[in-house]
Amino acid sequence: MESWLADHDLPYRRLNGPEQTPVALVSEIVGDRPGPRYVLDACLDTAPFGDETAWTFPPTSAEITDGWMHGRGSADSKVGAATFAHLAARLHVAGGFAGSLVLLFDVDEHSGGFGGAKSYFDGPDAPAHVEGVMIGYPGAEHVIVGGRGVLRAHVHVRGIAGHSGGSKTVPSAIAKAADLVTALHAAQLPATGGGDFPLPGKVTVTAINGGEGFSAVADLCVLNVDLRLTPSFPDQMAAGLLQAQTSTVDRSWPGTPATRIEISTRWPQYALPASSPLRTALLDAARAVGLAPTAKVAGPSNIGNYLAGLGIPATAGFGVDYLALHGTDERIRLDTIPQIQAAYHQALLALLT
Repeated sequence: MESWLADHDLPYRRLNGPEQTPVALVSEIVGDRPGPRYVLDACLDTAPFGDETAWTFPPTSAEITDGWMHGRGSADSKVGAATFAHLAARLHVAGGFAGSLVLLFDVDEHSGGFGGAKSYFDGPDAPAHVEGVMIGYPGAEHVIVGGRGVLRAHVHVRGIAGHSGGSKTVPSAIAKAADLVTALHAAQLPATGGGDFPLPGKVTVTAINGGEGFSAVADLCVLNVDLRLTPSFPDQMAAGLLQAQTSTVDRSWPGTPATRIEISTRWPQYALPASSPLRTALLDAARAVGLAPTAKVAGPSNIGNYLAGLGIPATAGFGVDYLALHGTDERIRLDTIPQIQAAYHQALLALLT
């Protein structure tokens, strides 16, 4: 990608993470007059290949058959990155726009760290202002304009160590953790998302780790708890529910150490209003080129939630048709690229004024 940007006279620089390893590639082109700054964001890293023998074509082959390009990362999100790069090159040559356009290509996205986005938007050299971000995830049926937030926690449930064959029964952290799992899944949450938000909140225990061998009673069991946030189930309420449930379970297991909650992720819910310039520009542009996407608030969280926490509006998905994202035989439909590129081009012309 660096070579391509250089060949098209686009300036670029690498962003390094805390360990001084590259986490993103950034290119910014500046218009003829002052104006807003918009960012086109796509990832260059990919999900793992999985069982390569199950693929029809090797996952790095970029094989084209019947109008489909096969390969890991074709949908998420190399075609998005390529489309955005071509848009920047065209605007750079044409000029005539206000403000600036930034290409942000993250290479630390699929790790879950989003190191590129964090370094650019919240690092020591973060720009003074960003009016909006468009993220190049695929799918032409919807423009993703929001998502449930997420609160994630490692919950350290404590018991008392002992021998499973001993004459005295000691309280197992695993049994105590099982009580907490049951309590969390039985917890009553608001039935709706609140206001116009279309999805309710959600609590899921996604991992349980504890114990070893057969004869030792575990004194520690760690749960991964994922809570999905909405206007009616916001961050503080979700954290309060988790604390209340753990306290109740602790009281029912006297003589055991208290449970410790370690929060790992806090991203707020968000939904761009109908009046959002970013939302309006992309939807209008898509319709102008013959597409008919609808605005959608997604169930899973995405980097748009992180940006919402920084006060930066973002669309988090609009792109080519695809199949098997992150799966075997991931592929994209090549003849859907021109309309997607045209839609983003028109949206940028409307925004960079």
